[in-house]
Amino acid sequence: MGLFEKIFGTYSERELKKITPVVDRIISYEDKFKNFSDEELRNKTTEFKQMIQNGKTLEDILPEAFAVVREASSRVLGMKHFREQLMGGMVLHQGRIAEMKTGEGKTLVATLPAYLNALSGKGVHVVTVNDYLAKRDRDQMGQLYGFLGLTTGVIVHELNNDERRESYNCDITYGTNNEFGFDYLRDNMVIYKEERVQRELNFCIVDEVDSILIDEARTPLIISGEGEKSTDFYRVADFFAKTLKEEDYTKDEKTNSVILTDLGIEKAEKYFHIDNFADAENMQIQHHVVQALKANYMMKRDKDYMVKDDEVIIVDEFTGRLMEGRRYSDGLHQAIEAKEGVKIQKESKTLATITFQNYFRMYSKLSGMTGTAQTEESEFREIYGLDVIVVPTHMPIARIDSPDVVYKSEKAKFKAIVNEIEETYKAGQPVLVGTVSIEKSELLSDMLKRKGVPHRVLNAKYHEQEAEIISHAGEKGTVTIATNMAGRGTDIKLGEGVTELGGLKVIGSERHESRRIDNQLRGRSGRQGDPGFSRFFVSLEDDLMRIFASERLQGIVEKLGLSDEDAIESKLVSSAIENAQKKVEGNNFDVRKTVLKYDDVMNQQRTVIYKQRTEVLEGESLKEDVQEMIRSLISGAVDSHMSGLEEDFEEDLKKLIAFLEDIYLPKGTVTVDDIKSLSDEEIKEKFIALAEEIYGEKENTIGSEQLREIERVILLRVVDTKWMDHIDNMDHLKQGMGLRAYKQQDPVQAYQFEGSEMFEEMIESIKVDTVKYLFHIQVTNNAPERERVAKETSTNMSGDDSLKKEPVRRKEEKVGRNDLCSCGSGKKYKNCCGR
Repeated sequence: MGLFEKIFGTYSERELKKITPVVDRIISYEDKFKNFSDEELRNKTTEFKQMIQNGKTLEDILPEAFAVVREASSRVLGMKHFREQLMGGMVLHQGRIAEMKTGEGKTLVATLPAYLNALSGKGVHVVTVNDYLAKRDRDQMGQLYGFLGLTTGVIVHELNNDERRESYNCDITYGTNNEFGFDYLRDNMVIYKEERVQRELNFCIVDEVDSILIDEARTPLIISGEGEKSTDFYRVADFFAKTLKEEDYTKDEKTNSVILTDLGIEKAEKYFHIDNFADAENMQIQHHVVQALKANYMMKRDKDYMVKDDEVIIVDEFTGRLMEGRRYSDGLHQAIEAKEGVKIQKESKTLATITFQNYFRMYSKLSGMTGTAQTEESEFREIYGLDVIVVPTHMPIARIDSPDVVYKSEKAKFKAIVNEIEETYKAGQPVLVGTVSIEKSELLSDMLKRKGVPHRVLNAKYHEQEAEIISHAGEKGTVTIATNMAGRGTDIKLGEGVTELGGLKVIGSERHESRRIDNQLRGRSGRQGDPGFSRFFVSLEDDLMRIFASERLQGIVEKLGLSDEDAIESKLVSSAIENAQKKVEGNNFDVRKTVLKYDDVMNQQRTVIYKQRTEVLEGESLKEDVQEMIRSLISGAVDSHMSGLEEDFEEDLKKLIAFLEDIYLPKGTVTVDDIKSLSDEEIKEKFIALAEEIYGEKENTIGSEQLREIERVILLRVVDTKWMDHIDNMDHLKQGMGLRAYKQQDPVQAYQFEGSEMFEEMIESIKVDTVKYLFHIQVTNNAPERERVAKETSTNMSGDDSLKKEPVRRKEEKVGRNDLCSCGSGKKYKNCCGR
């Protein structure tokens, strides 16, 4: 501790001093509320809500509200929050992390800010590490909230959408980080706003905050769908493209696209057995054909890409370098793989993804609690803007933390541990042994069996069983072996006569790479002023020591000339181990920071897409947006096609007309002669006027209300399809970024720059596809097209891979695979046209 801290106290002590007067005020209400009837106490909730509506802030009513919860808890649960718990509750309400040791009643602490913040009516989420704890805490604390007139819900894996929505609409909702995160992603994939389950992300209390916001932060949440079906169809589309002749398609170098001619469309309809190639229901076939055409007739091997080790690698058009890890978007890469006959990547389709860092940063206010947060304080502050306040224990800690014992070999270490366990067991003192892996826990178990020491082994498979075993771990003569993930969230209460024996003995069989995990194990002993003892056994063969501990430590051991059986116990050894742990923690922090830097790029794009998606879901009409898309598309098409060169003028006009005919214009409506005397601006005006006229007729035919609904559904479907492809492409881009460092490029900057370009391309293609599908939409059988499209979209969100939606409409009867082919060749259908 430095001189400043000796004089003025630690940061936590100074911050707690500021809230001490408020804690005194909360306690001052005790006598008043003790005399209230249950009904009077419950009525305070209505009174508080009214005060908030009349302009009072949550801070204004905090002392009284906390005092109401304290009194209600005493009546309902038989537990009255003590002074330190009130401090913890205030720290959480302020949007900070409360570090409170094991056994200090963190679950009860959370009821104070949860109740207060729920009074605003915007909802409170309490996040736990598993379903079992979510249910347990809801069941227990729900009694308290119910008594005070608030509703409590729980989100667990097996709930359906209606049940989830009901739970989220409760005042306080318990659940795991995974469930909350996945529901957020699914809500941003729905077609109708009524299908969403979550409300706005208001206030969140994260239990075991270090586990959720740090240990799990490297693994993003991913919703994925099947990506298998598209690979076969890319081959089918490629086979079709290779059968075409020059008169079947028109190449457009300016827009880097290939369009089928009337002859080509006829061939496509025949090849795929469909009535109308341009029909919106055949959008997947159109997509694959377009990409196959582009791959075969626009993309040049050894210019645009190379084939190396059975893989298609893009060539940078400016530098001529290979762009490892980068993939063409929108299925073009798969189309080239089909063209070249190499393996088409069978990747699962990522439908939506987000990191926990970016999910939890979306809450208006975030807070957390844990027994061990201070070692990661800089990460909490830098990534989440959260500071850590260490709340003192209710009773002084009486646990003895003994220095580490170090052995040369792992074998000698385990022998010493087993001897220690055997002696402690004979004395009747309970022992909890922490291991870093299931493999090591089984090794210890075998050794104890040979010694005849009864024990129980815990692993992470069964949370309910885990909680039950750990709850008996403090009883006389009990030996419990647990991996570091076990026993979280459940206190170990001492059995009868155990206090006199010295309380629970904790033995660590190895140092974990994170000091925090070691502290959690230690913290299982000595709860609420109980006696206890902890010691770690370490060997120079342990991974942490072998990889990170200094050579100096190895040298000391060698100089002492220790045998395998001898042990060292010194402060020097303990500090060397702690330095090794700090190194690992620093490395892990850097990895998580890098993950976040990449996801921040995606997050900016995700925010734009989800915000626009929400506006589409909630907006009354998209008519103006669609008209703007049409105008922008036509204007852009004219600008990109008109080169300004006199000799290319008529050819440019032909290609412009062909391009717009593919999008919306009925063939033959406009000829080159009609527009060759017009200026570029007059050409734009003419095509825009035609588009508005055709679209107006469509609206008269379909009806305004139905067309508005169709616009919404089509736009959402196109956005989702393109966004899913974009996620995949950004992922491929990221995988190739590590190599940029060798080229003196900042990988994150390169990712941001190229990712932005890809995002702009995606926005443009959303515009083109939306307009195209809207102009080709038809109402069949007096049922609006949107019902069919909406149904398809809601049942299958995986974009290009949704080829199971009856794209084929046959008038003739279906031909069996072994029947004779109807073309008259005499071959079986499967060996002829059915191929």
